[in-house]
Amino acid sequence: MNKGYKSDKIDIDFMDKRGSGIVENQEVYTFNSSDGHSLIHCRKWLPEGTPVAVVQIVHGMVEYIERYDEFAKFLASKGYVVVAHDHIGHGQSVTSPEELGVMTGAHPADDMVEDIYTHYALTKKAYPSIPYFILGHSMGSYMLRKFLADKTAYLEELTGAVIMGTGQESAATCNAGLAVIAILSFFKGKKYRSAFVQGMTYSKPYQKYDCYGKDYGNSWLSKNTRNVEKYYHDPYCTFMFTLNAYKGLVEATKYACSKASVNKMRKGLPLLVVSGDADPVGNLGAGTTAAYESFKAAGIKDVTLKLYKGDRHEILNELDRDVVFEDIYQWFEAHR
Repeated sequence: MNKGYKSDKIDIDFMDKRGSGIVENQEVYTFNSSDGHSLIHCRKWLPEGTPVAVVQIVHGMVEYIERYDEFAKFLASKGYVVVAHDHIGHGQSVTSPEELGVMTGAHPADDMVEDIYTHYALTKKAYPSIPYFILGHSMGSYMLRKFLADKTAYLEELTGAVIMGTGQESAATCNAGLAVIAILSFFKGKKYRSAFVQGMTYSKPYQKYDCYGKDYGNSWLSKNTRNVEKYYHDPYCTFMFTLNAYKGLVEATKYACSKASVNKMRKGLPLLVVSGDADPVGNLGAGTTAAYESFKAAGIKDVTLKLYKGDRHEILNELDRDVVFEDIYQWFEAHR
């Protein structure tokens, strides 16, 4: 599982290739992806003293793990080990800019879920006796939901999960998207980057917002204009998915939102479902609430829903992120 695992402990100031900033008390390492060719870039944030728990972060679409640095350092200051990795086609898990947004497998979501599990298994082996939480945001929330269903038999020691920036889409909507992707893939190829498919993902809840970086103050991402501007000037956040990558996203969303998937999840696993109530991914709160209700209906015993009034998609980067940080931390503390 961990063939090709490499580790490089960082004790000095470190500037990654995107120039995201100084990194201290961290480890950078890699493992081989399930896709058969990618080398997955990972980062670990370490507390000063004895660790009290682990949090694994699963990032969203068209971003990378260093964007979670502020939140990870906050948790590390509380004694938590935080681990995260760049998905295939993202961040430093590619070897060239041309590979950004490219996913080659027949079912890329399966590869991403296997990579999440590989990282979980590696980290659990390193920290076998302390609580272990996992948090997935946006696309990462759907991958996490798929992970919690598909890997149920291997997650008895998982302490809890935070599902962030998620929604609830119908099978019909997902099937329509997959049909368009299949047709375009037939004529254009799986590596084609389609502005039409990208536009399709910006459904009605997005229409009140700017989705292309032209109006930072009205961005769907957050009300934090400084962070929005930084996002749209970052080439690791502004590439376009290929058709096959979109196939992976839509297949994961369809599966994660299905009753069959939810019913597979461990009934005793505590869940925190958290989002902004102005987040278009969660249909302005309605989709996030529907996901929460589906977990309750499946018999999951400990499910909490938290919607932040006026917050948009990236609540870890919002203007009130200090409140969000503290709320998530207190949920971890209550469950570890």
